[in-house]
Amino acid sequence: MKVKTLVRAKVSGEAESHSRTILKARDLIDVSDEPAERGGTNEGFAPTEMFLASLIACSNVITHKIAKQHGIKLDALAVSLDAGFNRLGVTLQEEIELPFPDIQLNISATTDASNSELDQLKRDLPRYCPVSKMIEAAGTDITTVWEIQRP
Repeated sequence: MKVKTLVRAKVSGEAESHSRTILKARDLIDVSDEPAERGGTNEGFAPTEMFLASLIACSNVITHKIAKQHGIKLDALAVSLDAGFNRLGVTLQEEIELPFPDIQLNISATTDASNSELDQLKRDLPRYCPVSKMIEAAGTDITTVWEIQRP
């Protein structure tokens, strides 16, 4: 079976208010919203939080794919991040070329993988995560900090 290498991603959104957007992808529905202090109902991630969450989710998926490809068993995996965010653009004060100048991606894994297997995992993640590649191509400095625990 031949796998398609170029596909179209289709996502749509309908504005319910100035801050709340109903999002649709495939057969799924989600919501993006602003916190109450910014006039929202706080019923979903703000757009910038969704953007950052996509890096976490992609890092999870790609890390697991790489581990499977190399026969690495991951007993647990947790991903978090801390991002610098220049809000001058979203507050309409001035255009900002690089709203997220830096991101520290923290990956905690429990595994009995060897150091060389872990080195492969660490090398491959930024090579194959499309979200990471797009963010770095925009100029954001992503620093990944790995914390490895042994079972």
